[in-house]
Amino acid sequence: MTLKVLNVLNFNSMKKIFFLAAMSLLTIGLFAETVPAVDTRVTFVGRTAVEGTSVSFDWTATYFRIAFSGEGLTMKASDVKLGVDTEEAAAKLHNYYAVWIDSPTSAEPHRIIEVKPGQQVIELVDPMYLKKSRRSVHEVVVQKRTEGEQGKTTIHEFTAIKGKFFPATPLKERQLEFIGDSYTCGYGIDAPTKEEKFSPETENASRSYAAIVSRYFDADYIAVAHSGMGIARNYNSKFPKWHMPDRYLQTFDMDSTQATRWNAAEHAFKPAMTVIYLGPNDFSVSLQPKYESYRDNYYRLIRSIKANYGEDHPVLCVAAKSHEYLGEYVRELAKNSGMKNVNYLVYCPAQHNHTNEDLGADVHPNYNGQKKKAYSIIPYIATITGWGLQDAIVE
Repeated sequence: MTLKVLNVLNFNSMKKIFFLAAMSLLTIGLFAETVPAVDTRVTFVGRTAVEGTSVSFDWTATYFRIAFSGEGLTMKASDVKLGVDTEEAAAKLHNYYAVWIDSPTSAEPHRIIEVKPGQQVIELVDPMYLKKSRRSVHEVVVQKRTEGEQGKTTIHEFTAIKGKFFPATPLKERQLEFIGDSYTCGYGIDAPTKEEKFSPETENASRSYAAIVSRYFDADYIAVAHSGMGIARNYNSKFPKWHMPDRYLQTFDMDSTQATRWNAAEHAFKPAMTVIYLGPNDFSVSLQPKYESYRDNYYRLIRSIKANYGEDHPVLCVAAKSHEYLGEYVRELAKNSGMKNVNYLVYCPAQHNHTNEDLGADVHPNYNGQKKKAYSIIPYIATITGWGLQDAIVE
């Protein structure tokens, strides 16, 4: 698949362009408003860290909303690759973002951009779109398509060309949290066949089941997810001392240091419930963890969630039918947790098994397969939260 990435400009060349443009604007009495990423009119959704006047993040599906008027919108950003030892390895990593303009988020963004290592100025809105639009104020949503392994992004500032900024839509009343692995990240969704190997270009968080569910309920959401992660055992026993119960405590997906621990109490995001969709990696390559190890690690994760949001906070434990024992493990631990509001969903084979039309890269679910997962989870969320069901299917 060819991913069309638009208008990422070299920072040095853009400095010259902006200098000349600024001189021209001053001459005719116009201006471009520039604000730092920490400006309160910008709404960030996801685990972020403030670094001076900049905002940094690396978790998949992190997004922000920004509202402006004028003839263009740019952002100054930079990217670093954590945990990479060589330039050759770093060159294989790419952070892509989906951009929606004056519309709700959906499976199809208006454009896709790439944030590369080193500081750069990125055009977020096509000036031609603005010339055709009858709106005076525009709202833009930018969401990370790729997971933390592809890089940590820092947003430095935004500029409204011949315009100014307005308060963007604040956090929505409905909020959800998803904890998962490659399925939640949207691994390989945009690949045309199951035989195609993974590439960052085909990873797409905005088409994952978590995004579909959140759009259905018109909810903001956070995805704490990393491909290959398990509860007690990662795919093929990779990273034996670093499982999702450990990663869940981190502000940055790829930084396990104590200095970057996540403190939910300091942030406004308060989800109505948390969905845990983990397990297939624990049972990968014909191996499995002992039930006691899986149960204890699962309880450790649930206790961390409830420490964030309260003992009454609902948790839904989802078990794919990827192994005959996985459903039994999840059913038993949920029923015997001794904690409040621990619910479970165990897929039957028809919900987990996919046809070729449902599969993308490396036999992972494509958009069609992800929709099937979303539609199975939606009734549980509707019941547990009391939000109810709606007639329309939102993709």
